Amino acid sequence: GYAYASPHRVRAAYQWSVEVSAYVHEEARGRGVGRKLYAALFEALRRLGYVNAYAGVTLPNDASERFHAACGFEPVGIYRRVGYKAGAWHDVAWSQLRLQEPADPPAAPRLLSNAQVRAEVEALLRARDD
Repeated sequence: GYAYASPHRVRAAYQWSVEVSAYVHEEARGRGVGRKLYAALFEALRRLGYVNAYAGVTLPNDASERFHAACGFEPVGIYRRVGYKAGAWHDVAWSQLRLQEPADPPAAPRLLSNAQVRAEVEALLRARDD
């Protein structure tokens, strides 16, 4: 499986927020892989200075909604008929996780390349296995 983060919005006011996703092969689901990936990703995001993580779940998807709730996400809204895939329009449920309390005023989060973030997440995952 894998997990990743991308900017929530391009405007400067939202630079402390990211959208996150986790994908786990169906044969590996229910074994804690997704939680482990998210835990490492969230720790890396905290270290980089991010405050909020948002997850969008295409509906219906009870398993993903339960997974995100178990990871601490709280529902914040539903975008109606916002995504088109598999030949149909779908609603997307959005949830929020506070990664850490924001500073006032906040320092800009550190921006790293995908390769640098991947390396940090992999190091955190290895450290958790030790």
